[in-house]
Amino acid sequence: MRTLYDHLPEVEIGGRKLVGRVLFGLLVLISVLIGATAGLLLVYTTDLPQIDALEAYRPSSITELYDDQGRIIGSFALQRRVVASYDDFPPVLRDALVSIEDKDFYTHSGINFFRIIGAAFRDIRSGGKVQGASTLTMQLARNLFLSPDRRWQRKVQEAMLAIQIERRFTKPQILTLYANQIFLGHGVYGFEAASEFYFSKPAKQLTLDEAALLAGLPKGPSVYSPIVHPDRAQRRRNLVINSMLEDGKITAAQADVARSAPIVLHLAHDPNSLAPYFVEEIRRYLENKYGTDQVHEGGLKVYTSLDVDLQKSANQAVLDGLAAYERRHGWKGHLENVVANGFALEKYSHPDWDDEPEIDGYVHALVTSSGTGIATLKFGRYTTALSQADATWTQQKLASILKPGDICYVKILSLGANGAAKVSLEQDSGAQGALLAIDNATGGIKALVGGRDFNDSKFDRATQALRQVGSSFKPYVYTTVIDEGATPDDTILDEPVSFDTPSGPYTPHNYDEKFEGIITLRRALAQSRNIPALRLASKVGIKDVIAYAERFGITSKLPPYLPVALGSAEITLLEQTAAYSVFPNDGVRITPRYITRVTDYEGRVLEEDFPDVKDVVSQRTARIMTSMLREVVLHGTGVAAAKLLFPVAGKTGTTNDFTDAWFVGFSPTTTCGVWVGYDEKKSLGAKETGAHAALPIWINFMTAAMVGKDAGDFQPPPPTPHTVAQKIDTPDTAPAGEESH
Repeated sequence: MRTLYDHLPEVEIGGRKLVGRVLFGLLVLISVLIGATAGLLLVYTTDLPQIDALEAYRPSSITELYDDQGRIIGSFALQRRVVASYDDFPPVLRDALVSIEDKDFYTHSGINFFRIIGAAFRDIRSGGKVQGASTLTMQLARNLFLSPDRRWQRKVQEAMLAIQIERRFTKPQILTLYANQIFLGHGVYGFEAASEFYFSKPAKQLTLDEAALLAGLPKGPSVYSPIVHPDRAQRRRNLVINSMLEDGKITAAQADVARSAPIVLHLAHDPNSLAPYFVEEIRRYLENKYGTDQVHEGGLKVYTSLDVDLQKSANQAVLDGLAAYERRHGWKGHLENVVANGFALEKYSHPDWDDEPEIDGYVHALVTSSGTGIATLKFGRYTTALSQADATWTQQKLASILKPGDICYVKILSLGANGAAKVSLEQDSGAQGALLAIDNATGGIKALVGGRDFNDSKFDRATQALRQVGSSFKPYVYTTVIDEGATPDDTILDEPVSFDTPSGPYTPHNYDEKFEGIITLRRALAQSRNIPALRLASKVGIKDVIAYAERFGITSKLPPYLPVALGSAEITLLEQTAAYSVFPNDGVRITPRYITRVTDYEGRVLEEDFPDVKDVVSQRTARIMTSMLREVVLHGTGVAAAKLLFPVAGKTGTTNDFTDAWFVGFSPTTTCGVWVGYDEKKSLGAKETGAHAALPIWINFMTAAMVGKDAGDFQPPPPTPHTVAQKIDTPDTAPAGEESH
């Protein structure tokens, strides 16, 4: 029987069979590919992060420190980020970002197949992986969950995560997560932090050209850094502007104005640079209590006692005081030379240049050239010139003291917009200074300077350095006597004396090598006479004097030897300053404190510190001692402070060989201590007493600190009973075993 196909030629029948086999083969191949792809997707997505975790995701954020008026003074962070909401990012920034990074962001479902195909084609043509195809969502997935490598396996995971993110979150949510997460150079993460870093303002206030500049950074934060490569940054910015114009986000007129605008940065100062020693004290405390991770990633809010204005005054007073000391002792030289150390002049950068310089600030500058009568210097982006007249105080030729490659120390007198500056030549021979100021009423530390330069040395000389306090210890001797019933008008003998000790006779002397005979206790303290102080300490017993010092809050070890009465013991500036605040506080000691409150990221209070108050001496004793220390300023060794227009009191301190210079004093509201010396305990030089080296710094700080404030007045001491002044006689020898040579 013949079939329907019997009449067809044999060749045609064979062709149809071949086509059928090919189609069958293709179907099998497609099935295999689909199965393989599904298998691969299964393999590469089985260990994908759970997208549910993203709903509770909170990026690492900055722990910020605030002063007593809510101003930022420091921060701790592994990633410098300020978390912001969708509305905190202005439309101009959102448009710029979408135009340059992902034009179809609002329409695609996480991946853009056309971009992927185009990128793959260009990769094949170029022979490498040069063309990116990631959407904003894919970039977010990579930044949050994946590694930055460019293997195709990671790309598969990235795409799958992007799809999941798009299914779970809205476009505004995705954009907000991305805008908070992305790295934008110089340790900054997120556009809010970037706006504050590059322009010193919140993102809401960004202009078109500023927004375009920031939107161009994700592609290459280091390559397009406006700080390091302003020319590249400008080209990238203009590319963003052109992209916005193509997308109809801005007009041609707006684009022209924005493209022609120069890049003007207002870099934010590192807040930690204002009070670095204070901030470091806070960091150590917080890490010890809350742990490193919580401090650097948890977004704590730390409210401190510091006052930004007082801290600025303290910084200036210490640096100016050290500069004055350096000039008194002439040019010492011994400058570091970077050329000799193998650096090229054009590539050298000093740590001082990491922060924006300020007028009246001090920085290390690089000598780029030096000739007859003139030397050119560089610091950061500024250049300046020194003439021979600027080096007059050195009494040397400029060309002989400054050579190309030298690192010299200068004070900034002016800064020009064009990068020109005017400076004065100063010197950093290693002399150090420290200052600490306390609010009498609360015990809050209002200013703390731990040294000349935190970048050079992080050792805090205000809280960590144990130094001999010299005659600033004597108030504890007089307090002991007064508290036992003596009066300021009682008398003591100021004449040569020798004390027997186990190691032999101890024969002290006065600073001026003179003796005044019978003098009142008031005058003996005001003139800082050594013999009367030792006689008094010997009479009441040095152990009792030490017990009183400990009641004032001195915790450093004080050996029970008579010379301790003259300040041979070593005490920190923090201890000494806090102890002196007892006098204006009517005998009450308030433990010094740095922190008033700490809250977590959600605003919950983790700790709150209240003043710790303790009675030390009677009100009578405190007021009498205040009046006696007031006499030190009015007619004694601290008379230079008598010019102040508000009441102050205090005591100078100078150690043997002028190794330590002190002045610790107070107004009715503020107690401040100043120390000057070298770390290695070498002499500051002849006549560098507390009155000469430390007191001018104290005066400058207190003058600035009291501007516009009601300084108040000291409470008068109680009336002295109408009795004949008592002569406090002491034996010529001290009890054995209570003194040292």
